[in-house]
Amino acid sequence: MDMQNTPEYISLRSSVPQRKVVVDGNIEWSYYDAGPRSIQNPIVFLPPASGTADVFFRQLLSLSSFGCRAISVNHPVVWSVQAWCLSFNAFLNSLEVDRVHLFGANLGGFLAQKFAEYSGNGRRVRSMVLCNGFNDTDVFQQTTSSLSFWALPAVMLKKMVMGNFDSQAMDRQMYAAVEFMNAKMDSLSQQELASRLTLNCVSCYVEPQNVQVDSSDVTLMNVFDDQALSNAVQNEMGKLYPEARRAYLKTGGNFPYLSRSDEVNCYIQVHLQRYADTVYSAFEPRQFAESAQPSTSASKPPPSGDNSEELIESSSELKESEDSFETFLEQPLETNSEQRVKPEPEVTFQEAAVDSHNIDSAAANESFS
Repeated sequence: MDMQNTPEYISLRSSVPQRKVVVDGNIEWSYYDAGPRSIQNPIVFLPPASGTADVFFRQLLSLSSFGCRAISVNHPVVWSVQAWCLSFNAFLNSLEVDRVHLFGANLGGFLAQKFAEYSGNGRRVRSMVLCNGFNDTDVFQQTTSSLSFWALPAVMLKKMVMGNFDSQAMDRQMYAAVEFMNAKMDSLSQQELASRLTLNCVSCYVEPQNVQVDSSDVTLMNVFDDQALSNAVQNEMGKLYPEARRAYLKTGGNFPYLSRSDEVNCYIQVHLQRYADTVYSAFEPRQFAESAQPSTSASKPPPSGDNSEELIESSSELKESEDSFETFLEQPLETNSEQRVKPEPEVTFQEAAVDSHNIDSAAANESFS
């Protein structure tokens, strides 16, 4: 299956224009901006080292259909994490947005944390969803060689990024996701690839005491099958955000937002629903609640106008249904430690600290994607 020929991808490219803005003199950001422009607290998607802004096409289309403003960006060519944070702040200023919700995948997740750290007392970041994220670049064991990435040819850089994926362990959707990411990486220039790998591998780590986002406002999204980051890295992320919500997918590989987009979109909506009807909502007022609530009109005929008792009973049942649905969204599903190792359902969601039992202590075989 070629994802570039799917109706969803064609719909994004035909309905949402790719925009460009230059900040700080010569740093160019390209991005897609879907949904109502009036929303001042959008969710912003940050791609992995191998990805471009359109790799989140399924998230942009799904969220914007619910009245959410969703923005996906391309990383500019910069050579330090600090320069990226300064440039990203200028980019958000150019869009005239207030505070943002960040979804970061792999490198994007690391940069999301560093930006939350950089923004300091400004608290520019309201919440984060970190998909296969990491908090220390030393796990890739490339800190020394990262200084020479700028001089390597594009062929070598591409092999470093995508050369470690075993297609034998992939299902059809996962294989299609890898092929799609390969195609997107081929569109990147040597400078873009070298810049992203430098950010991914230069010696740097997240300082949790300076991250101006409560751990309860973080969702950690991970898959249980073979993927780029080991259990040891996931365990470290759990220690960094002990009160974070957990979004577990049984399978999905390195790019679950492509291969398991329905589950990922559901988790994102649950995460953002916590801020619905607040000044930090990424949705139009009441839009999310109205679209998410189950319909009760089809299951019961409307009460007759002459029977007041029937009207009261119907109203009471509708209120009870709404309350129970909101409670379901606010409360994560409970799982035990055995389920974390081998979960029974396709996806689970829990709000607890990471269980450090049976974690692989070595992270030497990490790969960046």
